[in-house]
Amino acid sequence: MTNPVLVEVLRGTTVESAHRGAIAVFDADAKPVWELGDTARPVFPRSAVKAIQALPLVESGAAEAFGFGDRELALACASHSGEPAHVELARAMLSKAGLDKTALECGAHWPSSHEATVALARAGGSPNALHNNCSGKHSGFLCTCVHAGFAHSGYVKAGHALQGMVREAVQAVTGVAHDVDHCGTDGCSIPTYAVPLRSLACGFARMATGVGFEPVRARAAKRLLTACMAEPFLVSGTDGADVALMQAAPSRIFVKIGAEGVYCAALPQLGFGIALKCDDGAGRAGEVMIAAVLAKFLLYDVALTAELTELTRPAILSRMGAKVGALRPTAAFG
Repeated sequence: MTNPVLVEVLRGTTVESAHRGAIAVFDADAKPVWELGDTARPVFPRSAVKAIQALPLVESGAAEAFGFGDRELALACASHSGEPAHVELARAMLSKAGLDKTALECGAHWPSSHEATVALARAGGSPNALHNNCSGKHSGFLCTCVHAGFAHSGYVKAGHALQGMVREAVQAVTGVAHDVDHCGTDGCSIPTYAVPLRSLACGFARMATGVGFEPVRARAAKRLLTACMAEPFLVSGTDGADVALMQAAPSRIFVKIGAEGVYCAALPQLGFGIALKCDDGAGRAGEVMIAAVLAKFLLYDVALTAELTELTRPAILSRMGAKVGALRPTAAFG
């Protein structure tokens, strides 16, 4: 199946580029609400499933044992921009478990926040693993290891007990077996598994509603999504699309970016889960797609729909700051 064009890029009034993709919106009973394109093809969700990967942190009792609140749980689900607040909170999480940055096995990179990178360089510093956009997730992994009594060295490996817990959680939530034929390695060194968009959408509907979960998992899922919606800056960072979308409707929208044009989301009040992928991996198109889907299903709120619609048409600026074009969703969104 050839996926439809979902986003166009205009320069002036002429279409300069186009992005194809697929979208799945499902309820927690695995019933399709709306689909576009090939939603049965497995895709790597990458960071979009961090909230599911964080379930063992809560279910094991580690989060409670270390006194973690919304801030820490949001960071455990984050793809953060490496700003000082993110770095210091990850450091504090590790400290509560008696660890420091040397325990992290996610690797180091400069902050994705330009301002944070400039400040770090001006201070004569260099990036470490705490600046990695996945350091919150990895800090949560390490805290789970310490609480469960696992040796934490090698916690990123597929055969480690911690990754076994994570794999079981994502399998159970999505209903898709995580086998070696669909396994890759994520940028932060943990295993990542390709899952159909429709299964991811159903999984996030379950995360939002608890349908099909045992009570412990239902409570953990609600706790994690609630934390992310309460602390969107910690999930992303200044000017992040996730922040803008969750702040637009506090406690009503959960959204999480993945790599390569993937987004997953949940609308708790409607009981819907959403998963999408831009075929060419363009993040700019993924942001337009998720805003357009949210606007489609939140039409009953006129003010919110107007705000979301504005986010579906980001401007393209010249080097002088003049508007020279824009992105827009196509008629496929209805």
